Amino acid sequence: MSAPAGQAPPGGRVVVEAVDYHTAGEPFRIVRAGLPPVPGDSVAERRAVAIGAGGSATSPRPSALERIRQLLSREPRGHAGMYGGFLVPPDDDGAQLGVLFWHKDGYSTACGHGTIALGAWAVDCGLVAAPEDGTALVRIDVPSGRVTAAVHRSGGRTTAVSFRNVPARITARGLPVATSRGRVAVDLVHAGACYASVRAADLGLDVVAAQLPELTAAGREIRAALAAEPAARHPVDPRLSGVYGVTLYQELPDGPAGRNQRSVTVFADGQVDRSPCGSGSSARLALLAADGGLAAGEELRHESVIGTVFTGRLVGAHRDGVLTEITGATHRTGEHRFLLDEDDTLGTGFLL
Repeated sequence: MSAPAGQAPPGGRVVVEAVDYHTAGEPFRIVRAGLPPVPGDSVAERRAVAIGAGGSATSPRPSALERIRQLLSREPRGHAGMYGGFLVPPDDDGAQLGVLFWHKDGYSTACGHGTIALGAWAVDCGLVAAPEDGTALVRIDVPSGRVTAAVHRSGGRTTAVSFRNVPARITARGLPVATSRGRVAVDLVHAGACYASVRAADLGLDVVAAQLPELTAAGREIRAALAAEPAARHPVDPRLSGVYGVTLYQELPDGPAGRNQRSVTVFADGQVDRSPCGSGSSARLALLAADGGLAAGEELRHESVIGTVFTGRLVGAHRDGVLTEITGATHRTGEHRFLLDEDDTLGTGFLL
């Protein structure tokens, strides 16, 4: 007889249940059962508990929760590009769920592609009622605040999800950063997480899959160079400080709907976003708005390094920056019951 998810049966086996989605090609693993309790009065507090005293966002302290993150993000159950979320209670009754976002190295403060997947999942599993034709709103508490996913439905199927992000605030323009490819100008935007935007051409690169090793190396180098940058500190909440991702972008010819860009975001310790990056797209919109290249209501077609697309739209101004909405498609890819037997010598797995 099997033990319930999350409880260790005789012999010490761990059981975790999850549902997987991909959003524009980027995986998102939703852990729905098997977690130990994560104390805290808010999602932001629970993220701090998950990281642990003395730990960091990319180097959490050992714990029962950390063991599960490693189990799901490492081979043979995961991979170096895996991303996911632990479901936790929302901050209050104004939201339907809360989530702790995780990746192969630790915990992030925001995740747009994950928010899109969570919106679809909340409707798919019946947590939030949705019409056959129309839109259902899913309010989600994340470490950086409350976001809303609008799940668009037609003929009883989810066709797309739009999420309204926390305000995107620019904190630095044209910061000079020395790299092995020369000095580049970097813009910093806090959009749930702090993103550094760099024109790929300034590094002598194009945003294409064939140059992904060079793009990844450049992103890691720039992120490391900005580790002590004061503008990377969040002006209100220090828990949101530090450069999370480096977005390397290039302009594409304008399309029928307007602006068109391709980018790749390198985050954590060299992890690559397969999607155009949801909260990173918010950061790009804020910069375009500041440069006069995009007005409220206008759209950005934002393409990923694998050719998938998000549509970004400026919603309006906010005292803390600009409000943005990102739309993309997400699809369920599987349902899983992961096991860890006590005699498995690989334990929680490995990364290559």
